[in-house]
Amino acid sequence: MKTLIADTKIAKAALAVQQNEVTEYFVYTRLAELCKDPHNSEVLRTVGEEELAHSRYWQSKTGVEIKPDRFRVFRIIVMARIFGLTFILKRMEKNEGVARGVYQKLIASFPEAQKISEDETEHEQKLLAMLDEELLRYVGSIVLGLNDALVELTGALAGFTLALGETRVVSLAGLITGISAAFSMTASDYLSGKAENNPRALTSALYTGSAYLVTVILLILPFLLFSGPFIALGITLAVAVLIIFFFNYYLSVAKDLNFCRRFLEMTLISLGVALLSFGVGYVLKNVLGIDAS
Repeated sequence: MKTLIADTKIAKAALAVQQNEVTEYFVYTRLAELCKDPHNSEVLRTVGEEELAHSRYWQSKTGVEIKPDRFRVFRIIVMARIFGLTFILKRMEKNEGVARGVYQKLIASFPEAQKISEDETEHEQKLLAMLDEELLRYVGSIVLGLNDALVELTGALAGFTLALGETRVVSLAGLITGISAAFSMTASDYLSGKAENNPRALTSALYTGSAYLVTVILLILPFLLFSGPFIALGITLAVAVLIIFFFNYYLSVAKDLNFCRRFLEMTLISLGVALLSFGVGYVLKNVLGIDAS
């Protein structure tokens, strides 16, 4: 693509940041429309307008009009709808580090780029200052429900699989165990919160119970879909690992936590308990003389 910039490498870098700026203008504008908080919406809209001004500056240097990356805009908005505003802004913040690296290469040729780079840093501070999502306020409750369900139910299902054998019986036992445990966990979390005079005790308990119940359904689903008990158990364990992976990835981005350490820790605990429970099921089956066939 022919530009007003003679140096090919500099031209390529300038075109890249130009497209990035105009793309982020559309991203922030759409996020502002989705945001329910008026203050946060205004911050997003203001940042978007500044990104548009930056893209126009680069257009004046390249002499080329560039369209935004529509697929990137679509992808980010979909992710924001699923994972929330905090997650997506944190993701974009991490990408800003790459953008600043490109800007450093352009500053020698365009001293004004220094001010634009500083504006990008200011954007990060504005956006991070506004973050206060309900989901993250109750992330501790979600972790409690999710972690307990993964550890308790993977263990219970592993034991039931060997002791009971039939997938329908295992799924019934698992559902009774899981739903009862979800109600118990919700009640316990609520009573604990009330004892500590937590004004959000009920909401916290509902997040805990909901996380537990959703995890129960996902872990038992393979036993409802497959007739082979060991195949169903293997898929359930794979589902457990996927739940741990995606949840810890979300937390690592949204709360700047160490992904690898938390993922390995939760995975080893869940699979370790499942293995121990499988052994307990084997021992009890033989001690009690139960023939699951």
